Amino acid sequence: MPQVRGHHDAGVGIMVICIASGKGGTGKTTIATNLAVSLSGKVQLLDCDVEEPNTHLFMKPEIKHTERVTTPIPEVDLDRCDFCGKCAEICQFSAITVIGKKVLTFPELCHSCKGCMMVCPQEAISEKERELGVLETGSSGPVEFVHGRLRVGEVMAPPVIDRVKEHINAEKIAIIDAPPGTSCPVIAALKGSDFAIMVTEPTPFGLNDLKLAVGAVRILGIPLGIIINRCDVGDNRVVQYAREENIPILMEIPDDRKIAEAYSRGIMMVDIMPEMKKRLQAVYHRIRELVG
Repeated sequence: MPQVRGHHDAGVGIMVICIASGKGGTGKTTIATNLAVSLSGKVQLLDCDVEEPNTHLFMKPEIKHTERVTTPIPEVDLDRCDFCGKCAEICQFSAITVIGKKVLTFPELCHSCKGCMMVCPQEAISEKERELGVLETGSSGPVEFVHGRLRVGEVMAPPVIDRVKEHINAEKIAIIDAPPGTSCPVIAALKGSDFAIMVTEPTPFGLNDLKLAVGAVRILGIPLGIIINRCDVGDNRVVQYAREENIPILMEIPDDRKIAEAYSRGIMMVDIMPEMKKRLQAVYHRIRELVG
């Protein structure tokens, strides 16, 4: 299970901050990476957007360790099986079925619950490993770096995300770059966080997806705030929504060509606009106040 700390007293100086968004392309990774390099002290950056991780493009970490991420799936011994079908009955995901004198397994559907093993009266079911992706750890300057990468064609992202989160260090500020949207991988990245930063843009699509994401975060009971990227385009309905829902706006970032050009070259926003470092540090201190 992932080593998540849950909601604890921010006075200890460390916490888990998850950067999320209702849709892709809002600047989530920009905030995650620039916040990580802006904070002094012990910081971790964990990229849980395992389907398309890209924080490494900006952090340029030195990778020190790589390991396979696997999950157990059933393997049936047909010499012992009596084809009773109890394994198929208990599986809620149709990952195993019995047809006549054959047992078919569908590894991509298996959630590794071990139910089929437990109900098999003949103890004919054992486990084998299926590779889901890889985990890489390293560092970028003083920032500890962890990311996962899902195997091409794989759909089971939560186990890879959980493996990334197992590396959360209780002695550091952990910044999680979550997947976009509100699906299961996003929930896996968010759960156990002390605070969620919702990154959005002031457009109708941005507002619609922000509302969905805020709903998911509130179900999890996680305090949250909003960063509005490209704040000088679109309209002011995101600001109005934040006021109506009593959600603090932590920061507004202008639609600046210099930021876009730097992003396209894998350059940090704080490197071309040093004043952004102090603003991001202020965001962290505001989060401390809100959590405390």
